[in-house]
Amino acid sequence: MTISNKANNQSPALNAFVKLMRAAGTVNARVHGHLTEYGLTISQFGVLEALCHLGPLCQREIGNKILKSGGNITTVIANLEKRGLIKRIRNEKDQRFYEVTLTEKGEKLITVIFPKHQDIISKEFSILNPVETDELARLCKKLGRQGG
Repeated sequence: MTISNKANNQSPALNAFVKLMRAAGTVNARVHGHLTEYGLTISQFGVLEALCHLGPLCQREIGNKILKSGGNITTVIANLEKRGLIKRIRNEKDQRFYEVTLTEKGEKLITVIFPKHQDIISKEFSILNPVETDELARLCKKLGRQGG
């Protein structure tokens, strides 16, 4: 059997995976498209949003929250700092760590962007009824926690 023949007989898991990845990619692009208006990447927006909702965090905590590696999060934070949207403050108890916090400029920006972002997400999910939305959330959580 060739690969093309196998594709026609793909397993339900593979079929679901392909659909999940395509849907996630499409929705992600539509939800985050407006960030270019503000010159932000998805990761930069994630940092601003995490700091807005959780308060000051160390870089490692931010990386864990937005699922980015240490090297990647350092670059993201450095770029936000260059724009004056965040500041790093050395941790008084452990000089190896920095606490990252929003600046006034960063706080103003995220408070403008986030409501628009939330509206876009609501519109994207409006195709689903509340029961379907809850079921999707439940299934994604179940799938994400498998093996962990």
